[in-house]
Amino acid sequence: MKDDAQASTSIWMATANTPSQSRLRENIRTDVCIIGAGIAGLSTAYLLGREGRSVVVLDDGLIGGGMTGRTTAHLSNAYDDRYVEIEKMHGEEASRLTAESHTAAIQKISEIVSSEKIDCDFEWLDGFLFAAKPDEVDLLNDELAAAHRAGLTGVEKVARAPVDTFDTGVALRFPRQAQFHPLHYMDGLARAIMRDGGRLFGQTHATKIEGGSNARVETTHGPVVSCEVIVVATNTPVNDRVAIHTKQAPYVSYAIGVRVPKGSVTRALYWDTCDPYHYVRLQTENGYDVLIVGGEDHKTGQANDGFERYGRLEQWTRERFPQMLEVKFRWSGQVMETVDGLAFIGRNPLDEDNVFIATGDSGQGMTHGTIAGMLLTDLIQGRKNKWEDLYSPSRMRLKSLPEYASENINVAGQYADYVTAGDIKSESELKPGEGAIMREGVSKVAVHRDQDGHVHKLSAVCPHLGCIVAWNSTEQTWDCPCHGSRFSSEGRVYQGPANNDLTAD
Repeated sequence: MKDDAQASTSIWMATANTPSQSRLRENIRTDVCIIGAGIAGLSTAYLLGREGRSVVVLDDGLIGGGMTGRTTAHLSNAYDDRYVEIEKMHGEEASRLTAESHTAAIQKISEIVSSEKIDCDFEWLDGFLFAAKPDEVDLLNDELAAAHRAGLTGVEKVARAPVDTFDTGVALRFPRQAQFHPLHYMDGLARAIMRDGGRLFGQTHATKIEGGSNARVETTHGPVVSCEVIVVATNTPVNDRVAIHTKQAPYVSYAIGVRVPKGSVTRALYWDTCDPYHYVRLQTENGYDVLIVGGEDHKTGQANDGFERYGRLEQWTRERFPQMLEVKFRWSGQVMETVDGLAFIGRNPLDEDNVFIATGDSGQGMTHGTIAGMLLTDLIQGRKNKWEDLYSPSRMRLKSLPEYASENINVAGQYADYVTAGDIKSESELKPGEGAIMREGVSKVAVHRDQDGHVHKLSAVCPHLGCIVAWNSTEQTWDCPCHGSRFSSEGRVYQGPANNDLTAD
């Protein structure tokens, strides 16, 4: 993602010095070509490299420059969608495998940090789930029982979470959770990948992805990667038009980082049962503590009130942590919520057998990305993996059909934007730094006035499946309300499933 597409900066982006990788300049051959240098892509590249496979990673931005740099970096087996729901949807054995895989992912990260000596503030700690309202304690009891059935027998009910400034009431304690600095970890992974012979290229946009016996990845500026296997790890697949995108939905989640006196908040992970829920952790920077608080999610492109949501997060935080000082960081990120609560990791549906995807982070991208590395390495190496069916991108559970229908009805409704009036009637209504949709005859136009006062006009039609994009004032981006494609204010695509820029009007 370019700087011009960033109106917010995460604590990780502000405190990491991620080196840029050179552009791919010639045709090359490799065993495995991985598209996307986030945690899923680099975890896969690292683990394959340790097994002697030659690997090439392509990204059109920086390492971790997508959603990996916009996480809050909870490493948790306390499942966001709740074990009680996973058990209802998939059964008790699937719930157990879910817990097992996320536990294994945390352990794998710990092992990599240790063996590669990565300085990324990795820390084991407890996690606490508490009720947002007193009458929601039954939710905790149900989740405790489901977590135990899933094999997390160390989870226990405690009188309250260890927060002195407000009484959380009864909470569930999840032992052996963890946290880290995700971009420092990514830097360590990149160094290890290159040490093992892997090649990483930035500023390289993959335009055509073709599996089969002559698998190849073509790039915008010409060079081609020939390979045996392709892995698309771009947060949401850019090689699919429809198959996966009808089974997951994009949501924007917001986070703030507020300065608090050092030691004034017990170091732990915290979550409540709100919908959308709040999530909290600490990070120490420059001798002081930063309390990171996230939440206030909404469907991508279907709200433009981010500054109000930051304000609500700040109010929620101040009410519970009155020792908070100034807000140091504000940022947002996009998560992909699948219709049945589990990620999609494995062979791409309706594609050749040697094309794999990793998507559907469901708010737990750090562990899901690491699971992707472990699972895809086994599949590519021809080994059986007991998580294969659990995360299969081809699955469709009957119990997920109501959610599937609801999300796709929501998407269908977005096409009504073709016949509505624009947000503005004239570009003269825009102040510097603002954007809006304007109707010109039968067409919708995305209009942006930059800080110098110059007006830029683009087609408002998303090149993925033709939805009308919407302006995101907090990130200064054009966001697609159907499947979550995102574009810079100048129209450059930086998040799929679209793989092309908005066209000039």
